Amino acid sequence: MLTITENAAEAIRGICAAPEIPDGAGIRIATQPGAQQPGALEVTVAEVPADSDHVLDEAGARVFVEDTAAQILDDKMLDAQIDGQRVGFYIGEQP
Repeated sequence: MLTITENAAEAIRGICAAPEIPDGAGIRIATQPGAQQPGALEVTVAEVPADSDHVLDEAGARVFVEDTAAQILDDKMLDAQIDGQRVGFYIGEQP
């Protein structure tokens, strides 16, 4: 199962704290439709998970993972680098 670092949880909470984002929202990780590279992923803000999404809740940070993406990320870790108002998410190997 995908794990979420404290940096990633902090970044997600910050993103979802924006006034225009409803309570219960999170980020959604899904495969990119029509991507040139197999397994390419995209991260978006989602108000609710899709019916088949896997829902992770780590320290108040909600992550919705599309079923196909969940298979790719099963043994991975979601981390983030926060630089002022910019957030960069990346996937790494679990320790």
